[in-house]
Amino acid sequence: GSSLLTGPEALMAKERENLKRLKCLRRYRQRYGVEALLHRQLKERRMLATDGAAQQAHTTRSSQRCLAFVDDVRCSNQSLPMARHCLTHICQDTNQTLFKPCQGSEEVPCTKPVPVSLSEDPCCPLHLRLPPQMYVPEQVLAVPEELEAAPTDLYLSAAELQPTESLPLEFSD
Repeated sequence: GSSLLTGPEALMAKERENLKRLKCLRRYRQRYGVEALLHRQLKERRMLATDGAAQQAHTTRSSQRCLAFVDDVRCSNQSLPMARHCLTHICQDTNQTLFKPCQGSEEVPCTKPVPVSLSEDPCCPLHLRLPPQMYVPEQVLAVPEELEAAPTDLYLSAAELQPTESLPLEFSD
């Protein structure tokens, strides 16, 4: 590109100006000198940090097991994210606030962990208390027996319902 500006064919002034602008635009966002060096070092540090963190999170996450002991044997379940216990033993963690043990009932105590909700006493689906029934079915009215035993001769037959006279129809304008 530089030979075009000084070559024997020499470009016209307008073409030379356009070529200078094009070169400037190519370098517009490039960094030079100390700024370029610092930028490259920053990118390298970021790459190392993100690759290392992702790799470390993956290895620790896959090997993270529950810390609870049942009958002197460590639980083999994987722990919940950001916790030290699995879902079965999460209530043993005194620092967590997301789960509470189910209250159960008087007859059957229950210790299943239940997510804390807006209710005062969260329960598992087995011990969930349903609200009282809001719909009350209507009572069927008892029909007096004297109405049921009505005589059938009070009713007219289909032949008796036919009109006997033909009435003239009057139309008005």
